[in-house]
Amino acid sequence: MVFVVSTPDPSTDAYPSLLWTAPTDGSAPPSVLTRGVRDTSPVWSPDGRWIAFLRAAAKGPAQLFLVEAGGGEPVCLTDAPLGVSDPRFSPDSARIAVTARMPEPGRYVRDGEPAAEAPRLLTSPDHRSDGIGVTSDRPRRVQVVPVPESLDRSDPPSALPTPLTLAVEGDLYGQRWMPDGRALVAVAQLAVGDLRRDAVLLPVDDSPATPLRITDAEQGSTLAVETILPSRDGATLWMLAGDLGADGKDFVAALTGLYSVDLLTAGATPVRHTDPERVDLVPGVLAQTDDEVLVAEQRRGDVVLLGVPARGTQAPRVLVDHPAVVSSVSVGAGTVAVSAGLPDSAGEILVVDLAGGEPRSVTAVGAGLREAGRFREPVEITGTAPDGYPVHGWAVLPDPVRYGPGPHPTILMIHGGPFAQYTTALFDEVQVLAEAGYVVVYGNPRGSSGYGSAHGRAIRRAMGTVDADDVLALLDAASARLPIDPARLGVMGGSYGGYLSAWLTTRTDRFTAAIVERGFLDPVSFVGSSDIGWFFGLEYVGAGDGPEDAAAIAAQSPMAHVARVRTPTLVVHSEQDWRCPVEQGQRWFVELYRRGVPTELLLFPGEGHELTRSGRPQHRVARFEHVLRWWDRYLPVGGSA
Repeated sequence: MVFVVSTPDPSTDAYPSLLWTAPTDGSAPPSVLTRGVRDTSPVWSPDGRWIAFLRAAAKGPAQLFLVEAGGGEPVCLTDAPLGVSDPRFSPDSARIAVTARMPEPGRYVRDGEPAAEAPRLLTSPDHRSDGIGVTSDRPRRVQVVPVPESLDRSDPPSALPTPLTLAVEGDLYGQRWMPDGRALVAVAQLAVGDLRRDAVLLPVDDSPATPLRITDAEQGSTLAVETILPSRDGATLWMLAGDLGADGKDFVAALTGLYSVDLLTAGATPVRHTDPERVDLVPGVLAQTDDEVLVAEQRRGDVVLLGVPARGTQAPRVLVDHPAVVSSVSVGAGTVAVSAGLPDSAGEILVVDLAGGEPRSVTAVGAGLREAGRFREPVEITGTAPDGYPVHGWAVLPDPVRYGPGPHPTILMIHGGPFAQYTTALFDEVQVLAEAGYVVVYGNPRGSSGYGSAHGRAIRRAMGTVDADDVLALLDAASARLPIDPARLGVMGGSYGGYLSAWLTTRTDRFTAAIVERGFLDPVSFVGSSDIGWFFGLEYVGAGDGPEDAAAIAAQSPMAHVARVRTPTLVVHSEQDWRCPVEQGQRWFVELYRRGVPTELLLFPGEGHELTRSGRPQHRVARFEHVLRWWDRYLPVGGSA
């Protein structure tokens, strides 16, 4: 098998990523295959001869590379202006399908000056995306690259061929080959400004077939298709999708399910194979064996690997269970290889025999942390909200040898989303704070994923209600059980977590200080400034122009209640954040400053919404330094504020 090991490196301010190989039976240790600056997304050719992957230089987009499976010098196959992604070999190993953004003529020219480009005429609010920028003038398209018969390193990389066509205004991506190699299936956005996405069939080369919408939003499909995979006989299309309802926008806690469509029957409708109220699958994790379809389910802080019978009505079986957070899966030779986060590792490769048995690790990426003796194991806790609802979460305590028995200053940490979940996998945020001497309490209040649809929908048009009750109940439960100092409490969170952190400071003076990061702070201005503002706030907070609607929105808006805040607050934001635009954080900072509340604004140039997960390593280190500085000022370890 081949896999990627990526490590943030502050010394080079980059993420060196290398391809490694290892036998699935563990008969030999893993070995390095490539030595690029950033090598990712490896795929084997069906004949076993090649490994295709993406390589990005220190500056520049990722291009498609090919290397012999036994090793050697890779060869670049593409020279796409904005790079390529998601390589997929054809069944005969002769072609590779990739996704590429196709810029309008004259736009995004390498080394060009953006100010010299022509103006953009926008006709839909759905025209940009965080981490990318404007997308309407560079849609994603599927293209097919031929595999050379031999690797001639003197041949220059080629420009991409003409993309496969389909009458769609939005993106076309997520391609997979049909077993006969004559067509691809892909995901198509019907049009910009529409949350539904179709599964489509794309003919390749001179195939007489015509493009076909397998699911068709124009004809009434309510699905947002995420991931697709044709069966090995080509008779069935397996899909991961969410049902958005009759208006195509009811996305709040719309659980991703496993669907199938009969490709041999004209007009066949999708059949759902998982419970729409309880089972929420992870988009992107979809594979098949001879008898099962493999999917990953979010489940109370875990992401477990399930084998769903391809035929019959038997219950799914669990292949990788608690505690694990599965993020990818691959099948071959009677085994399943998965990438999974674990409580003591950010990611390992686990192998499971399809015939049965426990998962076994073939990597030891987290060994360094374990050997350092600084890892702090989470303690599971459950609180009870005022209405009797159970709230699930965890706490991590500082080392008692270094910091004594307590009581300790404590941070209540709140995740983003809100339809997301804290998991059992190693979390750098928690470990850094525990290392510095803090108890960290974190969990999954109502609104989170992993606990069913009703749990997720509980805050629809009711943000700041039961979710606020839940996180405080979790803190109370931790305080009753753990050595927590009630006079030294802080609250922090990012995105929706920034929302709820700010919201709590409008409702209580219980917290000594707060950190509000990349927050959703004013639903009104968010509608016009965020990349998802045209639908997100309208569904979560409310849509309407009457006085009663305005009152309902204000009742959930931190900005509408900012005059109540007395809690010292560090505001953290990124200048290129299009998800929760920087104006949200700037306005929160200014409103606190005007009212005499101790506050600071920490801005990161060039970063987007994903700073804490994929931002420049030096920025991530600097952020931690400022976070610890702020807490040291207001929640000093070893003393009282």
